[in-house]
Amino acid sequence: MANNKLLVDERQTDLGNFMVGRLLPFRKKRQVGPFTFIDHMGPAKLGNGKYIDVDQHPHIGLSTLTYLYEGEIEHRDSIGSNQIIRPGDVGFMTSGKGVTHTERTPQYRRNGEEFTAHGYQIWVALPKNMEEINPHFNYYPSTEIPTWQTDTLTFRLVAGNAFGKSAPLQGYSPLFMVDIFAKKATTLKLKGQIKGDVALVIVKGTITNEEQKVTAGQMLISKTNDECEICLDANTQLLLFGGEPLPQEHFLLWNFVSHSKDRLKLAKEDWINKKFPKVEGDKTYIPFPKL
Repeated sequence: MANNKLLVDERQTDLGNFMVGRLLPFRKKRQVGPFTFIDHMGPAKLGNGKYIDVDQHPHIGLSTLTYLYEGEIEHRDSIGSNQIIRPGDVGFMTSGKGVTHTERTPQYRRNGEEFTAHGYQIWVALPKNMEEINPHFNYYPSTEIPTWQTDTLTFRLVAGNAFGKSAPLQGYSPLFMVDIFAKKATTLKLKGQIKGDVALVIVKGTITNEEQKVTAGQMLISKTNDECEICLDANTQLLLFGGEPLPQEHFLLWNFVSHSKDRLKLAKEDWINKKFPKVEGDKTYIPFPKL
């Protein structure tokens, strides 16, 4: 592997009924553009009493982006949003000064039948001047996601601007996220198609970069933003993402992101003292963890 690339393996975390693989942040790279956190959920078999049930928890200073390949997640939050996110949809919750939400398997899927859950949850840090905006939720059904094909590749522009196209979801700073599937072995050329930091997560299949094989569950980050060509094996799927780095360094504390460590401490105290807004009708509470 050339020394201008970083290769990251998922670190497995047990999240109740299924395993989650964490890709960002990691020691040598805290952010890729404004992207500051990536969890790979599944693929996992659910049903027969095993479901996604992420209880009430808080966020500040970021937007959560939920993107699924299989299964459904019901998103509910303290500003009154209630939305089922299905494969190909994009859920985008901006926490701003503070929001609480839950993520669960919808009630109609809790019928004992087995099904697969598979997707990604991604955090996008807000610029300094927008960290304290009012929280809100945006939903983009799969039918609104720009999709196009070449002879060998299918593209879905999940967010931002890339390959001369624009997604309905633009975010709050220059970024891109593209879902790419190779029907047969091909070369993906990136030069002039994207701007800023560049990274890609292998969802399934294999890519070859400078004679190094990169497989499902790994992330490849360009340290020099000059990633120009990637060879994809047949039936390979990847998420290409990145964008312009934010001017200020951003820090993480549990579910909170901010340029200010004091603001993170205040959010921690507010959650412990139960000062955050609540999801209507939900009495659950995830305690602040021992870090």
